This record gives sequence, structure tokens and C-alpha cells, in this order.
Amino acid sequence: MAVTANYETVMIVSLKNGEEGVQAMVERFKTLIEQNATLKNVDEWGKRKLAYLINKESEGYYVLFDFESTAEFPAELDRKFRITEGVMRSMIIKKEDE
Repeated sequence: MAVTANYETVMIVSLKNGEEGVQAMVERFKTLIEQNATLKNVDEWGKRKLAYLINKESEGYYVLFDFESTAEFPAELDRKFRITEGVMRSMIIKKEDE
């Protein structure tokens, strides 16, 4: 059996593609995580003001995913975040065991 750990990731989606584009992006990454890990929770924080401009945008759509996976998947997820147009920022954190 593979060793798994708990992770959480936050991504900020650009609002340039409209509400439908944002929801499509959220569903795309939700499906990706479900296919490669055990998705525990999706918390959509919604549209928020950014602390500073990113690509000349002052607002973004924040989404938090909690999941459990092997150590290899977060690296692949991070790679997908980086190459996907419309993802402004992302961060993946390994959660401490409780």
C-alpha cells in the first residue's frame, strides 16, 4: 500500500473568462484531484480583492482543496497549475498529522 499524506492547495483563478470560465476551471481541477487522490473538501472562497496587482488584475476567485494523496501527485498538480492559463497563483501545503 502506498504511503499517503494530507495536503491542501489554494488557487486563484483569473476573472477574465467570466463566471462560466471560473467554474469550468474549478471543475477541471476538482476532477483532476479526484482522479489522482482522495478529495476531502472543496471550499470556494469566491471573488476577493488581491493584495497587489497580478497580470494587471485586482481581483481573483479563490478556491481551497483538501485532499489525501501519495507524495508524487502534488508535484504534478503544481506543474498543471503553472502551465494552465487562467490560474493566477497557487500554493500546495502538506498538512501536519494530527
